[in-house]
Amino acid sequence: MAVILDVNGSDIVSVSAETGLSAEDTTRSAVSWAAIIAGAMASTATTIILVVLGTGVGLSMVSPWYGAGASAATVGVSAVIWLVIVQWFSSGLGGFLAGRLRTKWVRVHTHEVFFRDTAHGFLTWSVASVAGAILFAFVTASGVSGVVRGATDVAAVTASGAAQADVQYGRAGAGSDGSGYFVDMLFRSTNPAEGDTAGSRAETARILTGSIHDGNVVPSPADKAYMAQLVAARTGLSQPEAEQRVDAVVTQLNDAGQKIRKAADVARKRAAQLSIATALAMLVGAFVASVAAAVGGSIRDEY
Repeated sequence: MAVILDVNGSDIVSVSAETGLSAEDTTRSAVSWAAIIAGAMASTATTIILVVLGTGVGLSMVSPWYGAGASAATVGVSAVIWLVIVQWFSSGLGGFLAGRLRTKWVRVHTHEVFFRDTAHGFLTWSVASVAGAILFAFVTASGVSGVVRGATDVAAVTASGAAQADVQYGRAGAGSDGSGYFVDMLFRSTNPAEGDTAGSRAETARILTGSIHDGNVVPSPADKAYMAQLVAARTGLSQPEAEQRVDAVVTQLNDAGQKIRKAADVARKRAAQLSIATALAMLVGAFVASVAAAVGGSIRDEY
């Protein structure tokens, strides 16, 4: 019986002399990081190539001309299918390379060899996934920073223009704190024809904004009657016709809001479906990488 001692003289493992195992065999790590990193690099590079290829194919499917390109549903389904293909192919390639490149173990049970090969495939997939996530986060952060800078510049220009408009119409500070609608109520004239067109438009916009409740424009009877008076004074319509126009505009505003919410809900559902499909594809990709590594290890040991 051979006993291996650590630096303090305590027993760490007892090895039978009949097994033929040396101290290096019992203390060496079973993880071959060189093979794992090589497989992960190959997997990441393959993913980038296939994603770029898929982007080109997707752009060739769409068209700015009405009815000339594929529908949004077709493009979405194709993108999901391609995502699955990319994940499975790149994971399988990376796992297979990790299994083939890993140094052959000697005097190790077949079941243990199979477990180590599958573990190498899973670790290869994990390293490639983390590297891809870091790369995606870096690219996204760069794009977001550019968008933020652009949005900041636009906001500054917009704020400057809004301030100049307020000064031009004599409304500086009247609605900056959200009280413009209530200030308008204090100075409503019994003869709307006395006001100017620009002031009437701005006041009407504040009335509509202040009438939003639960996402819908619901003006009070008094506000609706006053807006009808403004419309009648500016357009020459009769009071009933002006009231009908106000009702029609309010209905159109509410319909537009409903369409926007429906579009946002559709986008939310599609984003959720894409996230779930991505997660499932990645899980299957981890399985494919593990199986491919086991296959590669089996071929390595055989030949």
